[in-house]
Amino acid sequence: MLPGWDAPALLEEVLACPRRAFVPMPGLRVVERPGWQQLVTPWLKDGGLNGVSLSVLETSEADAVIDATIAEYRALGLRFRWSVHPGSAPADLAERLAARGLAPQVVVGLARLTEDVPEAAPHGVEVVEVGRERVDEFTRVAAQGWECAPEPFGWVNRASVEHPASSVRLYLAQLHGVPMATAGTHLFPRSAYLLGGVVLPEARGRGLYRALVNARLRDAAAHGLGLATTQALEQTSAPLLEHMGFVPVCRFPVYHG
Repeated sequence: MLPGWDAPALLEEVLACPRRAFVPMPGLRVVERPGWQQLVTPWLKDGGLNGVSLSVLETSEADAVIDATIAEYRALGLRFRWSVHPGSAPADLAERLAARGLAPQVVVGLARLTEDVPEAAPHGVEVVEVGRERVDEFTRVAAQGWECAPEPFGWVNRASVEHPASSVRLYLAQLHGVPMATAGTHLFPRSAYLLGGVVLPEARGRGLYRALVNARLRDAAAHGLGLATTQALEQTSAPLLEHMGFVPVCRFPVYHG
């Protein structure tokens, strides 16, 4: 599908690598066992760092595991997501989650090479990488765009720029000098995972989203990474990314609770 990449290798970068797209922080619990990966972060109520990203369950245990997992998130008052990736089990896992009242969205896993990226941004648009000095500004814009509480979100962003083992890069897009959009990248050994792009409503349609994507592609290439991946909603950002050269690798439902 992409030169130099076969289907299994692309699936590894699109699905498996993003399961590690987080920075260790106090209170963040990673639950891992064969066929299972889950994050629980009690202080992050509004979503993010809470959810199941790998679930390969025996049919006989599926209902009990599903019920216990949902009950824990609900007892903590957390928004969470459950990704039903290709290869999830049992085969009717999605139907079992829907039967428990979780709401689905279709996500597209996409990838593209980081070569041949346009240099120019639209007039008045500038993208800058965020360090410690602007992380609070990044948080303010991102929290407004995602409609989430800024303080706990800010803890995540500060850890992303301050943790010595962090491979996260944060980006701020400005329109005529005013911060209006944010995005991030997690750098893996073979690919860059693009995530979290959001543009404030009053600045949409001005090229900020495209500028953020292109800036991150160029930075990935500068880090020696020839592949960029992302997971995008089928009805919103996925079509935009396909117009920018991303190729669909897989589709899967994500259930929200």
